[in-house]
Amino acid sequence: MSYLNHLPAPVAQLIRTRFIAEFASVTAAGVPIDTPLVPFTSGDLETIDSATGLAYPAKAERVRRNPRVGMLFEGMADEPVVLIAGKAAVRDTDFQANLERYLAEQILTGLLDPAVVDYAAVTRHAIWYFTRIILCVTPLRVRWWPRAAALDEAPQEWRAPADTACPHSGPAPSGPASKAPWGDAPSWQDIARSALARKAPAHLTLLDGDGFPLPIRAREVHAAPDGLRLVMPGWLPWSSGKASVSFEGIETLVGEARIEGPDALVRIERALPIHPLMANPSEILQPLPATKAALMNRIDFELKRRGLELPRMPDHPPEPTAGARLRADVARAFQGFSAADP
Repeated sequence: MSYLNHLPAPVAQLIRTRFIAEFASVTAAGVPIDTPLVPFTSGDLETIDSATGLAYPAKAERVRRNPRVGMLFEGMADEPVVLIAGKAAVRDTDFQANLERYLAEQILTGLLDPAVVDYAAVTRHAIWYFTRIILCVTPLRVRWWPRAAALDEAPQEWRAPADTACPHSGPAPSGPASKAPWGDAPSWQDIARSALARKAPAHLTLLDGDGFPLPIRAREVHAAPDGLRLVMPGWLPWSSGKASVSFEGIETLVGEARIEGPDALVRIERALPIHPLMANPSEILQPLPATKAALMNRIDFELKRRGLELPRMPDHPPEPTAGARLRADVARAFQGFSAADP
């Protein structure tokens, strides 16, 4: 029986139909990093799957090393908020299958829908975007609130049975991983000023007592002398430690956090480089030549590590999955899709 059968219908519906979720993993240095991804449930509804590009494989590298992850699903004001701690597995041995699945899961989004985008001229040539690593998350602990305004109270909770089997990642590819070609980020002060000027929503992520990286949305974000002051909900799954603050996955700041009353005080140490496709989402399918070349060079490096060849884009749009149709029906009620991890 799927874990979804143990959850209230509105909570299960949110997990199955939300088209953006926060996804947090842990670096080798023990720093939790949160990035929004596009989630899609497995056919048997046992795992929550998502994908990251082979051209930016850091999340997959982190998951292979430490499978503990956190996911946060948020809806409209009157919908539930769902926080999940789980273990993830990396699927990166069949990029053709990964490409075809991801395309079928996302073909009805505003970014890819053939009714909106010329598949033959645009989507079919975006191999840098569709060469994907699939990440499969088995939920082990699901907490939820009926609405965002209720986060001052303790959540309701479901826990997986102690003998729950979690899929494992395949063997790690040979040799060292490729390095991001984007260069160093500007100073964290400049990055913070940019994020605050955008008035972007922020998620704070720390490790809980079991080592799971759990993101929570801040209610307010303010500059502080050595970092940021975030006004947080009254209930939190952690109190202090290594932390990251993510502004829609574009600006990401890492440092140390401690909770003082309603505030989280984050002493920032550095900013992560901003991915060019996140900085300019309109270029995801048609990036600048230099960006495209960097993406393809990294894909080539990662394919050679695995002894695999570049997958091939289908000549025609695939049939959407049942999950894609379900998400599209819900998305129409929100009048479109939001941006997510490239």
